[in-house]
Amino acid sequence: MDAINPTQRNKLSFPNAQGDRLDGLYQAPMGPTLATVLFAHCFTCSKQIGAATRISRTLAARGFGVLRFDFTGLGNSDGDFANTNFSSNVADLVSAADYLRDHYTAPAILIGHSLGGAAVIAAASQIEEAKAVITIAAPSDPAHVAHLIDAQVETIQQEGCALVDIAGRQFPIKQQFLDDIGRHSLDKHLRHLKRALLVFHSPVDNIVGIEHARAIYTAAKHPKSFISLDDADHMLNDPRDATYVGETIAAWAGRYIGSETTKEPETKPLLNKGEVLVSNTQDSFTCDVYTEEHHLVVDEPTALGGNNLGPSPYDMLLTALGSCTAITLRMYARHKKLPVTSIEVKLRQEAVHTEDCEHCETTKKPIQIIREIHIEGELDPAQRERMLDIANRCPVHQVLTRANHIETRLR
Repeated sequence: MDAINPTQRNKLSFPNAQGDRLDGLYQAPMGPTLATVLFAHCFTCSKQIGAATRISRTLAARGFGVLRFDFTGLGNSDGDFANTNFSSNVADLVSAADYLRDHYTAPAILIGHSLGGAAVIAAASQIEEAKAVITIAAPSDPAHVAHLIDAQVETIQQEGCALVDIAGRQFPIKQQFLDDIGRHSLDKHLRHLKRALLVFHSPVDNIVGIEHARAIYTAAKHPKSFISLDDADHMLNDPRDATYVGETIAAWAGRYIGSETTKEPETKPLLNKGEVLVSNTQDSFTCDVYTEEHHLVVDEPTALGGNNLGPSPYDMLLTALGSCTAITLRMYARHKKLPVTSIEVKLRQEAVHTEDCEHCETTKKPIQIIREIHIEGELDPAQRERMLDIANRCPVHQVLTRANHIETRLR
């Protein structure tokens, strides 16, 4: 499970060069911002892809403000994907940088995943404030993506357009897309990058081979660095790989960003003590949860249709009971000066949230929670029995077991 990072996520939008509205998320640290990062997602992906989300959250927890957005025609952005190409992706990045410059601070760091990595290399010369460029599993030539549509190339050439299946989804690809990627070469951009470069790539990447990382690294001038992602897959589906990338970027970038500060985010939620705000702004189960001082993410597992970017609602329920139990027992042990060295509370429940929701209007299904408490310390049987009694008196336990009324109203 991912660590819960103290950051906040602000929904925003901005126009591209054609006037289409692009949908973005600005992941902001709770404290001062060290530098602003612009993140480009992979081909046909969206800003909500797991790797982009986890890397952004990790960087924000380390003090970086990160904007990730949907390219034209993808995710929640306007425009027709069939009319987009590599050049339009680069232009969208420049528009995003312009927005950051006006509303926060211009991006000092550009990060791109897969084809997004090629795009940030090409866009860097148009973003004057950028000091560092980072690629993750990027092709050394934009034309590499053509292999994804090999089966439909003949149809595209004959009819001008074809629906191409990419990762289980169909996208319209026109001849102009093939023509555009054929015109682009990264060699010139890399030779004249004049920015620090960090290349991440896995030697077992079966989508974009490791030879592309070698070509990027060789073409660029110093300062440049390469980090192998060992057994990671192309999409960084293992959360540990994405978190590692984020942590490494945070450490590496400090050498180049100086001591920049940015404007405060414009949409920081204002909450009073004791209030909690749950925000679901995307067509997914992912929810941002804000308290007065903290931010966390709640989600459903991928097997249940979620993105698995955080604990589930029932995980949070058990977390509330388990942590309240441990805190209550620790308070009692301190008060009575008991020799308790550690407290461990293990919980499980039998209910499944998404299944319950299917019948929540007609069925009141009881939830059975099993709580096992392990206490380390030299306690006699009577003291242990008393600790068990105290566990049942923790505030969350009492809230869950006594009759309560929840008043719900629209606002």
